[in-house]
Amino acid sequence: MEAVPVWLRERRAGVGRPAERTRADVTTAAIALADREGLTAVSMRRVAAELGTGPASLYRYVDSRDDLLDLMIDEVAAGYDLPPPGGPWLPGLLEVCRQARELMRRHTWLPGLVLTRSALGPHGTDLLEHVLAVLAGHPAGVGRKLETFAVMNTLTAALALSEHNGGSGARQRQGAYLAHAIADGRHPHLTAALAGESAVPAPDFEETVSRVLTGLLGDHH
Repeated sequence: MEAVPVWLRERRAGVGRPAERTRADVTTAAIALADREGLTAVSMRRVAAELGTGPASLYRYVDSRDDLLDLMIDEVAAGYDLPPPGGPWLPGLLEVCRQARELMRRHTWLPGLVLTRSALGPHGTDLLEHVLAVLAGHPAGVGRKLETFAVMNTLTAALALSEHNGGSGARQRQGAYLAHAIADGRHPHLTAALAGESAVPAPDFEETVSRVLTGLLGDHH
């Protein structure tokens, strides 16, 4: 994999006609394709077809599909509309997570990428700057603050992915198997924990995120 991030690489000069597209055009087309058909549909060939050009022309802008995925993640991060930092840190961080969740609901392919790729581009760096500004008055060290940023991204993505994959059918299947497991009499702690429940309750997003953030950063205000 290329060691230099895609944002720091110059666009390649093409042979023949001048480039008719921009890197932003390529990224926008890839996002639209993923939104319609899922991430597996995103290939250099398919994105080129979306743009009405040949796959070879895309290599003027990106070196690989990995570059394209990184660009997609960062471009979605342009969608945050966060208020200026100020006030207690926990509401400020919760607002970041709320907006991240909404972006992941809009782009259902995004949580899986966030959980499997580490891509920090211009918009992601702006988001990190915002989080550090929210935490500017907090006594935690920089390492703990950076850890908090990473945990916010990972936890929000995991919860969003669980929501997306845990529709009513999935919950019914889970409930049916848990009822079977309880009935066999070999899981007394599970039986006690789920007494009166037909399935494992879905986590409350804000409550879960708040508990994790407070665990990382304490009760400092």
